[in-house]
Amino acid sequence: MHRYSLSCSMEAGDLEPIVLAVHELIHHLPVTAKSLERDGIRVEDGRVVDRNYSGPILLDSIEKNIPIKTTPTSGAYKGVPVTVSPIRDKDGNAIGAIGIVDITGIFDLATLMEHQTAILKQVCGKDPCPLPSEQSGSRR
Repeated sequence: MHRYSLSCSMEAGDLEPIVLAVHELIHHLPVTAKSLERDGIRVEDGRVVDRNYSGPILLDSIEKNIPIKTTPTSGAYKGVPVTVSPIRDKDGNAIGAIGIVDITGIFDLATLMEHQTAILKQVCGKDPCPLPSEQSGSRR
């Protein structure tokens, strides 16, 4: 049986089970996390895409020990709304942070459905549901 510990020196592998579980809970939207002392992990499209990740909002959340809802101006999620929360020890000190792409509350349902493909394409780098003509490479 594997044992995982939460600490200020967690590595990507220590964070992986938690980040993958959150990723599943929020329907495969991207999730990131890092510890205070080490780079962390970035998960997209059901898999780990970076084991040396350190996003600017994760760093801010740890440094300020506060949750942050913002749209980054740099990094992998530049221009995409995110929510990041510190991971705190029993004394309330930030030992890491975890973040998600936040599409809740920024669109009404009709607009969300209209923009979901564009958001996922920007964040994941591909169209999650290409049209049949795009799959075969043919044009109409």
